[in-house]
Amino acid sequence: MMNSGAESDYGIVLVTIDSQAQARAIATAVINARLAACVNMFPIHSVYTWQGMVQEEEEWQLVIKTNLAYYPALEAKIHSLHPYDLPEIIALPIVQGASAYLAWIGRQVDGLSPQAIPSASAPLDLSD
Repeated sequence: MMNSGAESDYGIVLVTIDSQAQARAIATAVINARLAACVNMFPIHSVYTWQGMVQEEEEWQLVIKTNLAYYPALEAKIHSLHPYDLPEIIALPIVQGASAYLAWIGRQVDGLSPQAIPSASAPLDLSD
């Protein structure tokens, strides 16, 4: 295994998307690629500013549990499937967690060498 099992090896990646079908597609893809151990999906109401205007949308929140060593490949996979110009993809470390659960995350994700997984492509142009 590539990690020591420390809590900081693991994290939650948050992603929002506009439909349940697209949420399922991303969840299934990252699980099948072994880039995540588990993905929770739930409907949310978002209020945000986009191109100078306040927007309100019904969206789906994905909560992706992973080993953060695989974040570049996970981010690249999400970008390849996500329809938004600028999708929310935010990684947060797990500071503490049940040892058995963290070990389970590790077993689900750590089957691949990070060197064998393509990293994220060129940086996005985030200018408005």
